[in-house]
Amino acid sequence: MARWVVIFDDTPGMIPFRKTKRSEHVAYLQKNSDKILVGGGVRPVREAPFVGGLWIVEADTHDEVIDLVLNDPYFNPDHRRFSILFWGKPLDRDVVI
Repeated sequence: MARWVVIFDDTPGMIPFRKTKRSEHVAYLQKNSDKILVGGGVRPVREAPFVGGLWIVEADTHDEVIDLVLNDPYFNPDHRRFSILFWGKPLDRDVVI
């Protein structure tokens, strides 16, 4: 298995979309927690609206990660862009949440 970082970049129009899809999105993350090891929204400061998100994914292939992103209820091509990067870490330790 390889590790990948997925970085999401949202437009302001994603904010209301997030509100309507939040419970479906959380259920999707739980269902795929064997692959999506860490996931969460990002914002410039704690009180600000979300401007994107980040996942740490464990998957065999880049295509598998793309499938995870495209099937996420939060995926909205009008308001969310993403990039997928292969991640190598020098120490192979368990992820601590």
